[in-house]
Amino acid sequence: MANIASARKRIRQTAKRTARNTARKSRMRTFIKKVETAIAAGDHDGAREALRVAQPEIQRAATKGVVHHNTVARKISRLSARIKALAAA
Repeated sequence: MANIASARKRIRQTAKRTARNTARKSRMRTFIKKVETAIAAGDHDGAREALRVAQPEIQRAATKGVVHHNTVARKISRLSARIKALAAA
């Protein structure tokens, strides 16, 4: 256990930050899951709407540094492609 005051403060800050990042990442995954559920159900309009709502939340995770920007771009791109394929089918 840390004995120096600044080290104790760092531990508190890290715990807070970790909790915040975990919550944000979990929230992002939930939104992605909603889109994937709509795609699996074959609901094109529902999937499109779910992606429209999920996209800012996913991008916010990248802005806050929880996930990499390229990861976000890849996830959104793949979800969009799957929704587009659903419309064609």
